[in-house]
Amino acid sequence: MPIISAPQEFNEEDLYVDLDTALSIPLYLKCEGFNFTGSVKQKAALAMVEAAEQSGLLRPGSVLVESSSGNLGVALSVIAASRGYRFVCVTDSRCNLASKRLMEAFGTTVHTVTEPAAEGGYLAARLAYVRALCAADSRYLWLNQYTNEANWRAHHRHTAPAIARSIPDLDVLFVGAGTTGTLMGCARWFKEHRPVVRIVAVDSVGSVAFGHPPAPRMIPGLGAGVRPPLLDEGYLDDVVLVPEGDTVRMCHRLAARGFLFGGSTGTVVSGADRWLAEHGGATVATAVAIAPDLGERYLDTVYHANWVQDIYGSGTLGLDEAFPPGIPTPAQAGIPGQG
Repeated sequence: MPIISAPQEFNEEDLYVDLDTALSIPLYLKCEGFNFTGSVKQKAALAMVEAAEQSGLLRPGSVLVESSSGNLGVALSVIAASRGYRFVCVTDSRCNLASKRLMEAFGTTVHTVTEPAAEGGYLAARLAYVRALCAADSRYLWLNQYTNEANWRAHHRHTAPAIARSIPDLDVLFVGAGTTGTLMGCARWFKEHRPVVRIVAVDSVGSVAFGHPPAPRMIPGLGAGVRPPLLDEGYLDDVVLVPEGDTVRMCHRLAARGFLFGGSTGTVVSGADRWLAEHGGATVATAVAIAPDLGERYLDTVYHANWVQDIYGSGTLGLDEAFPPGIPTPAQAGIPGQG
């Protein structure tokens, strides 16, 4: 019986979904959303806070500050509340409302950047605001997930070895690319201990992380407007780019089978599905993808039909898909207000 005294002491490492049974995709999905912060970011958040404490940079009276699109901000909010620190999260207008409310519930001050920078987009604008805060008051301590070695080391220490223990015959691992902390921690560990495992990075179309041109992105989590400093492509075997429309469709495919996952998971599974199809998925011994979070924080975006239609167009999710064959849609039934 697990007994904990702080929320960050619990993290579920051994839960996988067999997507071959659910969606006919030969893939095990490692579920990272079953902890008190709700995402894989709990590991990096805790590692960065502990490293700052051990170094003496984080002291009583310090105010933590970090740029986040959502999940890391929630994780740091939980840990800051647990340890008695004040925390300021700098996010942008793409951050889910649910994530903002969660952070505020833990006492975090949330600052939302509403205008992207001319170069580097929202991320560059968020970083500029963080730098300005730190320059104005020495009490602010920026953990800087984008360059902090503790970010990737957390996954080198915990995530990758846990996968290796659970899936000893692993052939290929799919990991989403944001700050690339999870990606690089896992990639480094497997190249050191099991170099035969192929590491495939999954990124969003519009992200510049791997040298592709920038484009608008609306789903927080994966992707970057600035090349991630932690990224070392020498540890990777392949990269897959996923359009956000495919992300949304995959999220809804999963939900239709009873699995509500976040946008990053939809991206990773969509990319893995395509890669496996192109590389003879049936011949791959065992494939695993990391699901960073669950889907409750995306109910107003990815899982909201009006939001999807406004952003990606009516063809992304056909209304008819929500109704079994032979059952008329509201529009077909003549219900007023349905188009």
